[in-house]
Amino acid sequence: MKVMHFHFGKDGGAERFFVHLVNALARRGVEQSAVIRPNRIWRKDMPASVAIVESNFRNVSLDRILLPLKVAFSARRLRPDAIMAWAPRASELMPNYKGCIKISRLGDYPTDLKYFKNSDILVCNTPGIADHVREIGWTRRVEVISNFTSTEQVAPVDRAVFDTPRDAPVVMSMGRFVPRKEFALLTAAVAKLPDVYLWLAGEGEELENVKKVASDLGVTDRVRFLGWQKDTRPFVAAADIFVMPSNHEPLGNVILEAWAQGKPVVSSRSEGPSWFMRDGENGLLVEIGDTDGFSKAIERLINDPLLAAKVTGGGRETLMGQFSEDAVTDAYLELFKRKP
Repeated sequence: MKVMHFHFGKDGGAERFFVHLVNALARRGVEQSAVIRPNRIWRKDMPASVAIVESNFRNVSLDRILLPLKVAFSARRLRPDAIMAWAPRASELMPNYKGCIKISRLGDYPTDLKYFKNSDILVCNTPGIADHVREIGWTRRVEVISNFTSTEQVAPVDRAVFDTPRDAPVVMSMGRFVPRKEFALLTAAVAKLPDVYLWLAGEGEELENVKKVASDLGVTDRVRFLGWQKDTRPFVAAADIFVMPSNHEPLGNVILEAWAQGKPVVSSRSEGPSWFMRDGENGLLVEIGDTDGFSKAIERLINDPLLAAKVTGGGRETLMGQFSEDAVTDAYLELFKRKP
């Protein structure tokens, strides 16, 4: 089986899942090629068997003209079983090729369907996104196939390396530092909890603002900025509680990663977590933007070990039953066999 991928994402949860799926397909013997942005940190994590072309595919560039021609030529030459575009921008590159199924994979809510004119089917990673594309006028096929993450539990990093006491409660979060991730709000929530430390992994435009919030609240001594990490699992494993405070999160890959490391999770009631999390059963849910609510939820888990154990077990059960690598990979392989 042959699959062509187009992916112009940066460095975040969607990119981690892209790498996970490409590796899973490679383990199943799928021959793959990919067009990605240049200088991606995660390129080295792609299987060596994947043929990679780098391009920014910018609006004002020679590649904007030449790359679609190259892709169309490659499709005719390679005759793939499927072409898969990741998100709207990559879907603009989808060739008008009739020889295989053409898939646009969506991890967020698109505002316009014009990007998908050459796509046969939209794969949405949550039911909410699937409902949305139908509501805005998509009449072709839609499938819901969620993400998966590695379920291997790893050894934790040494807290001492990050000047964090071994016996202090540690709250962890991660992702791109952009406003919707609400890391400033989480910093304010942790500031209300004496002796609790906060670890934040990632990079992005909002980083300096979050650092300023920590400084203004006088908690710089309890907040650790870990930077971008190729493998976040040892850091999650070293924490006590994982928090996902986003005001908009179509799925929430990071929650799955926290469950994989056996951590209790607190999440906002954003779109994705509201689909697969059940308050008090596999995590605690807090209203979007509720700083006090996050503080109280974190405090509950610190003070109630039985509750923390219950939601940790529920999270692991949900992860294994709903988001396993085998089930998700099987679903994609079946999809690739379909006729356009």
